[in-house]
Amino acid sequence: MIRAKFTFGADDCVTGFSVKGHSGYASQGEDIVCASVSSAVYMTANTITEIIKVTPDTLSESDGLIELRLNNADAEKSKDILSGFLLHMTELEKMYPNFIKIERGAK
Repeated sequence: MIRAKFTFGADDCVTGFSVKGHSGYASQGEDIVCASVSSAVYMTANTITEIIKVTPDTLSESDGLIELRLNNADAEKSKDILSGFLLHMTELEKMYPNFIKIERGAK
């Protein structure tokens, strides 16, 4: 199962996320759930770092885990992409409830 945890700061603004695990929906290379999540994660991280030009407090990746954390000021600059990512993941969770779990936590 893929577990995505979103953290929030001031004004309920998303300040970061961690996404870990593998969905198990299909075999490696054919798993549309993993591909969808991976694509959304990388688009979000790349938009924040390369388009918005924000340097995250934390940006790390290892097998099956990616984490991104921003301070409140940078989260405010990145709020539209982070809110869009949360919405996208929430919709994917509705479509694939046995394969994706969204958690919301305080910073």
